[in-house]
Amino acid sequence: MEHVRVTSSNIYSVGYDPQKHTLEIRFIGKDGKAGSLYSYRNVPQRLYEGLLKAPSKGEYFSMFIKGNSQYPFRRVT
Repeated sequence: MEHVRVTSSNIYSVGYDPQKHTLEIRFIGKDGKAGSLYSYRNVPQRLYEGLLKAPSKGEYFSMFIKGNSQYPFRRVT
């Protein structure tokens, strides 16, 4: 899955697979570089697009995706 680098204090990059409705988020590591990668399932494309457009990626992620049982996740790396 191809990722897009975003401007954020805690999210490094995001990727989306529209066929599988899977969102991947790579967070910023302690060293300021690419850190852990998480995969979220059943995420509508509109949420991915909203995340890309949001002024605060971290706030958008926290409000609409993180902790939402509709979007089960797993740590990839």
